[in-house]
Amino acid sequence: MTGTTARVLVGGLVMLGLVACGRGTKEEIVSKARDVSKRAELERVLGKPDDITKLGPLETWRYKASNGEVIFLIVGDDVTLQAAGSPEKAK
Repeated sequence: MTGTTARVLVGGLVMLGLVACGRGTKEEIVSKARDVSKRAELERVLGKPDDITKLGPLETWRYKASNGEVIFLIVGDDVTLQAAGSPEKAK
C-alpha cells in the first residue's frame, strides 16, 4: 500500500468515526431545532431519529446526544414539545 493510499484510508476511517459519534450535544440539537414546528422540517434539520415510539396520533422522536438525549413529541404533523435530559441509567 502506498503512503497516499494509507493516508486516504486513515482519513476515511477518522471521518466515519466522527459521524458515528452522534449528532453532538443536547444543546446543539435543541439549537438546530429551535424554530422547527413541522415533522418534515425536524427530520430535514436533524435527520432520522434514533428511536420512534408511536401511540395513536402521538409520536415521540428521540435523538441521542453525546451528553444525553433530546425528545420531541409529534402530534399529527406538528412538533409540540421538546425535552432534553440524561439517558436513563440501567439498574
